[in-house]
Amino acid sequence: VSTAKEKKHLKRMGARCVAGCVVVAFLWSVASAQLRYSISEETNEGTVVGNLAKDLGLDKSTLKDRKYRIVSSDADPLFYVSQNDGVLYVSRKIDREEVCAQSSTCLLNLKTVLENPLEVHYVGVEVLDINDHSPSFPEEEKRLEIFESVLPGARFQLKPSRDSDSGAFSVQQYKLSHNDHFRLEVRDKGEDGKIPILVLQKSLDREAAVKHSLVLTALDGGKPPKSGNMNIVVNVLDVNDNTPVFSKDVYSVLLSENAPVGTTVIQVNATDLDDGQNGEIYYSFGDSVSNKLFAIFDINPSTGEITVKGVIDYEQKDKYEIEIEASDKGFAPLTTEKSVIIKIVDVNDNAPEIEVTSFSSSIPEDSRPGTTVALISVNDLDSSLNGKVICSIGEDVPFALSPSLQDKMYSLVTKSPLDREKQSQYDLTITAKDAGQPSLSSEKTISVVVSDVNDNSPEFSLSPYTFYVTEGNDPGASVFSVKASDRDENDNAVISYHIVRDGSEDNKVNSFLSINSENGHITALKSFDFETLKTFQFQVVATDSGAPCLSSNVTVNVFILDQNDNAPVILYPLSSNGSAEGVEEIPRNVNAGHLVTKVRAYDADIGYNGWLLFSLQKLTDHSLFGLDRYTGQIRTLRSFTETDEAEHKLVILVKDNGNISLSATATVIVRLVEPKEAFAASDVKSAAKVDEDDNVTFYLMITLGSEIPRNVNAGHLVTKVRAYDADIGYNGWLLFSLQKLTDHSLFSLDRYTGQIRTLRSFTETDEAEHKLVILVKDNGNVSLSATATVIVKLMEPKEAFAVSDVKSAAKIDEDDNVTFYLIITLGSVSVLFIISIIVLIAMQCSKSTDYTSKYLQETNYDGTLCHSIQYRSGDKRYMLVGPRMSIGSSCMNGGHIRHIYPFDFLVHKIQNPTTFSE
Repeated sequence: VSTAKEKKHLKRMGARCVAGCVVVAFLWSVASAQLRYSISEETNEGTVVGNLAKDLGLDKSTLKDRKYRIVSSDADPLFYVSQNDGVLYVSRKIDREEVCAQSSTCLLNLKTVLENPLEVHYVGVEVLDINDHSPSFPEEEKRLEIFESVLPGARFQLKPSRDSDSGAFSVQQYKLSHNDHFRLEVRDKGEDGKIPILVLQKSLDREAAVKHSLVLTALDGGKPPKSGNMNIVVNVLDVNDNTPVFSKDVYSVLLSENAPVGTTVIQVNATDLDDGQNGEIYYSFGDSVSNKLFAIFDINPSTGEITVKGVIDYEQKDKYEIEIEASDKGFAPLTTEKSVIIKIVDVNDNAPEIEVTSFSSSIPEDSRPGTTVALISVNDLDSSLNGKVICSIGEDVPFALSPSLQDKMYSLVTKSPLDREKQSQYDLTITAKDAGQPSLSSEKTISVVVSDVNDNSPEFSLSPYTFYVTEGNDPGASVFSVKASDRDENDNAVISYHIVRDGSEDNKVNSFLSINSENGHITALKSFDFETLKTFQFQVVATDSGAPCLSSNVTVNVFILDQNDNAPVILYPLSSNGSAEGVEEIPRNVNAGHLVTKVRAYDADIGYNGWLLFSLQKLTDHSLFGLDRYTGQIRTLRSFTETDEAEHKLVILVKDNGNISLSATATVIVRLVEPKEAFAASDVKSAAKVDEDDNVTFYLMITLGSEIPRNVNAGHLVTKVRAYDADIGYNGWLLFSLQKLTDHSLFSLDRYTGQIRTLRSFTETDEAEHKLVILVKDNGNVSLSATATVIVKLMEPKEAFAVSDVKSAAKIDEDDNVTFYLIITLGSVSVLFIISIIVLIAMQCSKSTDYTSKYLQETNYDGTLCHSIQYRSGDKRYMLVGPRMSIGSSCMNGGHIRHIYPFDFLVHKIQNPTTFSE
């Protein structure tokens, strides 16, 4: 390398010496430093090969300025050098077989260059092979054809397997699957690899095995080794080394005399285990057969079938013995002989004759077994056994042939009961067969008709019938029909229909039904109402016209389907004059999300027809209030300001989801009041302080009852439990059930409507007071429920005043009236509430007048229909349910709500400010 003094000296020299000095400097600056690294193929991109700067003694800080790099003509080089630290890296995965093919050593030479001054260094990188290739054969299956006569020791060379890897990872050995006929030899040809050779070690027999399937496996030297397979199929070629063999040791056959020309006598069969022409058989008569036999019999050379060629006469000869030869078609044919014995049999050539002497063509189906239908005589002109006749009839008919005292006479009689409905006519085939060899027979067919008797009752196509009728049907129109059939015929099968009417209270609906006696079409004389009648059943009788007549009945179950014929009814708000209007007062300082009130509605329909949605139809300020379309909750959207009006009118539209939607509206007037004017304000603390003061000992519980006269009839409507679930679909589908009842014979509960009715009239021995606990449960996957308690008191008629006399299902449309006692109870409840409010005001006045902190956001409000005022007195917290709460509401914890009207409502003891429990 040139020193600094030498460079200065060169600069002072003349122009003629400049070129020479540059050449000298270049030769000195090119210091050849040969380095060699090794790396395995398939190494990941970014793998370090070596530190060139360190191994070449280069200054890392000058590499970037001197543009240290690898000089390569490859557009996608395998390596790159970092100018930051002088480390040589792999730039992409290296496939040794792709780069170096089959070379034993794969060395890649790299040239690295630095500038200012120019330096060139040569680096060698050896790519080490890994076992990443499996041996493979040039073909997946090799077929060999070998004659079965080839002697053991014959050799068959196979194409070798190739492995892209080199050295120890190339093909090292071959293995042959286990077999009895072949073994494997391997010839090592150095660089050309190892050659597999198949050697026959046991003679082949095509008749034992037509082909042999072998598997040749090549293995390389990896650990574990990789392998490749080739299937070898050896087809064994045939040699004529087997003689034909007949299928039987002795052939014997009986042949009737007068057999027509062409009749097959017998077919001989011989087989040859050889293949091709060596196994094809040729049949012929032997040399010992006389010329007379050639005129009587013939043989098919291909099939071995012997046929009649001339006249067969038993009287001339009753037995023939013929020699048959079977030869193959090989180059040197092999032959086998066998004798065929033909015995001639005398012929019975007269068939019996059948004659019907007396016959009744029709017989009633109720005839007893043994009734005579016809007399039959038979005759055969032959003699001896050929003239002996046996007469028979089919086994699958209810008739039999009974021999008569007179020879060759039979009676045709019934052997089992007849049934015209199963079979009305029998075609009887009578067979007469003689005892000849072979026997001859004749047949005669007679038809017997079975006449009808009325022995089958009408049968309905279904039992029971189930029909679904939409409510609001047109009176006088056919709603459904029943159908019966009778397997008898004529008058015995003519059917008339009528409805069973017993006049009982349970079957009053039957009086509104009419049936067409001829076709079974049933007409409703009145329109059905799902809310009044959901299901009923009745009996239909079908009677035939036979003598005597037969009949059968069927139960018809009718289910009324709901239509959207009931508009939603507003339950809250409800003013004293009955209109859906209400006033809600809230403090002006409440925060966004404050629950103002909840609109409650009820629809007597079910399913989508009873699924209600709420919407704001009219609103003075859209920025202040929001309405939940599913629950009817009205909440504030923001905090109130001084500029907001003190009174806001909200018109809520409640609409069901029927095909033709019905709706109702409710008006809520929201008044904003100053905090000091609001008493018993909510003081619910956040969940972070839920542990403080959680022991409250104040309870209030009121249970409402129902009083009815003791002289009411069965079916009297006591009351109706109404419930509401804010969920939708199955989660909001409610079912009612009696959980507890003092006397199960007195009251019933409709599981769908919640109506409580009497099951029977009351007696003097019945108790005067009965307690009913009703469970209301939804149909969610995890079912939620609520309970209501109803106390029913029986009163004497003279003591009962202002009591609703709800009539039976025919008059259930009339409105339920509120009893006088309910009014008294509600008044008592109001007095208790007023007393509670006075106590709360007194307790509130004893505290600081800083009301702002008393109104806390109900962060965990569960969305129930309860309107609650919570207050704090001293170190205790209370919640008062009301006074804006509808009587009969009940609160539940969680996001699913049950509201039960009109019986139970509770003032709850609060163990957790964020959880309400019944």
